[in-house]
Amino acid sequence: MLVLWFVVKADVFHWTHPDLYVEGPNFDEVIKGKGGYFFWPLQSGGFPLFFILRMVVFFGLWYLFYIWIKKEMLAEDINGGTAHWTKARSLSAIFLVIFAVSSSIAAWDWVMSIDTHWYSTMMGWYVFASWFVSGLAAITLVVVFLKEAGYLKVVNANHLHNLGLFVFAFSIFWTYIWFSQFLLIYYANIPEEAVYFVNQMNNSPYSWVFYASLIMNFVFPFLLFMTRDSKRHLVMLKVVCIIVVLGHWLDFFNMVTPGVVQKDGGLGFLEIGVTMVFLAAFLFVTLNALSKAPLVAKNHPMMGEALNHHI
Repeated sequence: MLVLWFVVKADVFHWTHPDLYVEGPNFDEVIKGKGGYFFWPLQSGGFPLFFILRMVVFFGLWYLFYIWIKKEMLAEDINGGTAHWTKARSLSAIFLVIFAVSSSIAAWDWVMSIDTHWYSTMMGWYVFASWFVSGLAAITLVVVFLKEAGYLKVVNANHLHNLGLFVFAFSIFWTYIWFSQFLLIYYANIPEEAVYFVNQMNNSPYSWVFYASLIMNFVFPFLLFMTRDSKRHLVMLKVVCIIVVLGHWLDFFNMVTPGVVQKDGGLGFLEIGVTMVFLAAFLFVTLNALSKAPLVAKNHPMMGEALNHHI
């Protein structure tokens, strides 16, 4: 993330240009007013120490809690008992609070600051909901593919039903946040807020992406996962979860691209190719990690309840 930021900062983040903060033809009073948020305690227009510090702290905290929770879970699987399980639960509860705050601020930093003149009180929740449902869809896909490959034999239709139910529920939650943000900006009709959606809805290719992401992230999951049986079949789970992941990729494309290249954006081989690079890296890290630990936590205190789970 740090390497990418230093490579693309001048092209993606308009607020990094130093001439915006001094009197002259490019001076921007709105961006100068936000200078402290990016550059504190240094001078606006210089090195964004506060911004970079937040980035390092957020990733550091997320990684530390990942290591701590994973360590307790593996130790519990080896030693049994409830001590490590209780500690992992406590760490998870603390992490939830930290992630709730840090993910919202990260959304402001990495997504919302691309359109520095835009304001929204829902952006933190909106990006959090997108991350959450995308993560649930990715988890479901990994479980389904592992089961099809002969692993995770303990996973049955009831477990698959719960995974599908989570994706279904949080797709609706994402839509609720999407509509809340859109409706608030629409009826307030404040120019610096409304222009964000005007650019997405009226300019190609953002217009079709705007409606396609709404259909893929809400309409398809809602209709395809509405019945009980649909959430218990591997094929349907794969279809819906792939649609959800692609839909949220399109949603982030529309959050980032219009503010960077304005009306000159496009969706072609370059965008798809870069996405494939990150997807390959994600699959390598995920599958490599899964190969180094047991897939079934045999000593988990709730294993009996999980094996006999029925809905």
